[in-house]
Amino acid sequence: MKTRIVLTFAVLALAGCGGGASSGERTVVAAFYPLALAAERIGGDGIRVRNLTPPGVEPHDLELSGQDIRTIADADLVLYLGEGFQPALEGAIGSTSAHAIDLLDAVETQESAEEEQGVDPHVWLDPVRYAAVARQIGDALTRPAEAERFAASLLALDREYRRGLFDCERDEIVTSHAAFAYLAERYELKQVAITGVSPDAEPTPRDLEDVVRQVRAAGATTVFFETLVSPRLAAAVAREVGAETAVLDPLEGLSEDKVAAGEDYLSVMRENLAALRRALGCR
Repeated sequence: MKTRIVLTFAVLALAGCGGGASSGERTVVAAFYPLALAAERIGGDGIRVRNLTPPGVEPHDLELSGQDIRTIADADLVLYLGEGFQPALEGAIGSTSAHAIDLLDAVETQESAEEEQGVDPHVWLDPVRYAAVARQIGDALTRPAEAERFAASLLALDREYRRGLFDCERDEIVTSHAAFAYLAERYELKQVAITGVSPDAEPTPRDLEDVVRQVRAAGATTVFFETLVSPRLAAAVAREVGAETAVLDPLEGLSEDKVAAGEDYLSVMRENLAALRRALGCR
């Protein structure tokens, strides 16, 4: 209801306003961090990128102000992932004449583990799928060569993951929410998730019992939690099975500390690889 009210007032405020930046500068609005990063690396100095999701904010929870919606309507291009990943943004796109591209169309997707949650949107955690997303952004910005350079860095990362996860004692990764299905599929791992695709979902006691049983059966030694979500449930499962906890970052956004330290998608994904190797006993 809150989102609908914000959208209603914002759309009324936009009545009579035309799209496009008045300064003539090419403006790209990106839904959240991975899309903003790709647009910046591919677009270079020729565009101005606005990331709608601030550092430290969970993109699933994004709420839009009237100014945000005006920015969306006026942008030359809006980049987002559909299928309900960010409902407020999809509502804003549908209520304006925004020139928007659903980048899930660039890749093969899979259904989430929970039928009611539809398609799993976390495609950027598979470097190969993220490279396909980058190429579509390059086509939209008419910068295919720059997109190929960025895609090449992602495919190099894919090779690092293949080497790093080739010979491991275990193949189950226990995660606080079901963000890592594409990564698990790419590198022949199995995801055991405490909650569903949305990190805000609260598992039932029966769900937690099932997770604990799977973790014990797998002999997992680590339960992963995330930087932008409370580690409460992950810590509870870890205590129950006698495992330790560690961070596996879903890269939906960077924390303010990581932004200040100059980290980016590639550096954090390498940190994820190191954490996976420790947890899985890789040689």
